[in-house]
Amino acid sequence: MKNPVMPYILIFAFGIVAMFLISFKGLGDAEQLAAEREGGGQKTEETAAASPEEIYQKSCIGCHGDQYQGAVGPALKGVGDHLSQEEIANVLVNGRGAMPPGMVPADKADEMAAWLSELK
Repeated sequence: MKNPVMPYILIFAFGIVAMFLISFKGLGDAEQLAAEREGGGQKTEETAAASPEEIYQKSCIGCHGDQYQGAVGPALKGVGDHLSQEEIANVLVNGRGAMPPGMVPADKADEMAAWLSELK
């Protein structure tokens, strides 16, 4: 006779092992994220060399949409009609409302603001 409890014990054991493996993976990712926040990651260098369109594709598209139409964040088409380039640059660096600060590096803020103000 086969033991009817054995499949449940195996599933339980695999679940415990999977939980530990995922936990260790998360710890490694947390250390990498902390290093990036301290400036040790390559992401800062990649963003600094990126064009405004590339920065938008990497950092902004999730909230402002693939056609600048807005989603979680407001629409960006015509933003230059309501805000000056200096105000746009300030929002990009310091954030506003639900937008977190630092989405665009300070050295790219003016270039990004000029690009955004021309979107129609």
